[in-house]
Amino acid sequence: MIQPINTFSYNQIQMPTPQRNYAIFDKKKVDSFVTQREKALPYLNEILLHSYNEAQITETLYILDRMLENGTKGIDKMYPTLARFNNTQSPNIQTFLAGIYRKIQVPDAFGPLVKMLIQNSLNKTATAPFDPNEEIGGAILSYISNRFNTQA
Repeated sequence: MIQPINTFSYNQIQMPTPQRNYAIFDKKKVDSFVTQREKALPYLNEILLHSYNEAQITETLYILDRMLENGTKGIDKMYPTLARFNNTQSPNIQTFLAGIYRKIQVPDAFGPLVKMLIQNSLNKTATAPFDPNEEIGGAILSYISNRFNTQA
């Protein structure tokens, strides 16, 4: 059975700061979803469809990223939901979204990754304790590399 997320628990999320360039999430919650694998995807999809809370979205993307690392299947089918964030200005969401796109290699995600990179390059006013363009650029290079490797 999928464990519901208590919305009050999002106070435990510590987003990146100038002193710490990474987020800290509730390990027990993350591990709970990761171990539920494919059974947890509908619940996580609903969170991403309806949430406007940056911390909640970032944590959910982190969970999906961990699930991909653990071999969970079907996350690529969530692209229509993930695409909701293709125009985000949040470096936190951009970073995790690019990492997921790098792993799922959905062809439709290539254009939004390029658009994100260009917009971030033009918008020098955005400040973050890390550079999301590193992950975005890495995802783009992964798409290109995989494209050339499949043609050989």
